[in-house]
Amino acid sequence: MADTPWVRRAAGAPRGARAPENVPVPVLSRSPRVAGRRTPDRPRPDRPGRRACGPLVFAIALPAALLLGCSAEPPSTPPPSDPASDPTPVAADAARDELAALAAAAQDRHLVARYTFSRGGEPDRTIVVTSAEDGTWRVDVPGGALGGAADVSLAATADGLFQCALPSAARPQAASCVRLGDRDDTIPRRFDPRVQHPFTDWLDVLTDRRAPLSVSPAQPPKGVAGTCYAVETTSASLNAPLDVGIYCYDQDGTPTAVRTEHGTLTLAGPPAPAPPTVQLAGPVVDGEPLGTASPPPPEPSGSPSTGTQ
Repeated sequence: MADTPWVRRAAGAPRGARAPENVPVPVLSRSPRVAGRRTPDRPRPDRPGRRACGPLVFAIALPAALLLGCSAEPPSTPPPSDPASDPTPVAADAARDELAALAAAAQDRHLVARYTFSRGGEPDRTIVVTSAEDGTWRVDVPGGALGGAADVSLAATADGLFQCALPSAARPQAASCVRLGDRDDTIPRRFDPRVQHPFTDWLDVLTDRRAPLSVSPAQPPKGVAGTCYAVETTSASLNAPLDVGIYCYDQDGTPTAVRTEHGTLTLAGPPAPAPPTVQLAGPVVDGEPLGTASPPPPEPSGSPSTGTQ
């Protein structure tokens, strides 16, 4: 203890006086360092400026944090959309569901109905649609072949898909039918009058939610009853699954109107009950179906005789 360098003079002794002999003198010894965090009231003697470092850093960081907290803007959130001005997929999905339900009802609707077919620049024609109880169908199309000069009937039975040529001014022969293929085959375009599709295969497209279609509610054409929908295709393919246009149905699934680029079909009166099955318009024969295009003009005959000289 005698060699301890740090001693404290007795209380009340003059400065410079020596401590009395044999008097215990309090010794200031360095406490052993305790592991852990140093408290701010016990600074290290050899580093006098270290104590102010913590408060100084805190004093600098605090205004910066306050400034950052005050100046930083909260993340902006997009304003809520107005359903009245911004169409949402919900409305489109609802229209698609409604049309699919009506088309499914049309598939189960069995009837005999007359439709007026109108197209610009041509006289109106009456189309007769028969959807039999057994699922067979037949559509009679006046002017459906040879550029409007011949009448035809399209029919799908258990034996296949047929085109029947009906007696007309351009073809006065008796009715006869030609088989086009199986019942579910596609009619080749050159033989297709297209007016039968809204009552047959296009119903399958309208009920298929995977079909590339866009559906929205539409105003019914003048004089048309039922609920109408505007149908467009979302596919870039040239072979669209159906013709875009306006499709109208009664609540029981009866098609009341279809308007496409090809023309307009309008229900002409109340439907009649359906027969058990459809009958072909004539016997099945071997031959070529009638095309929709006008026949080529007849070749000119030889030059008229000038008589004898």
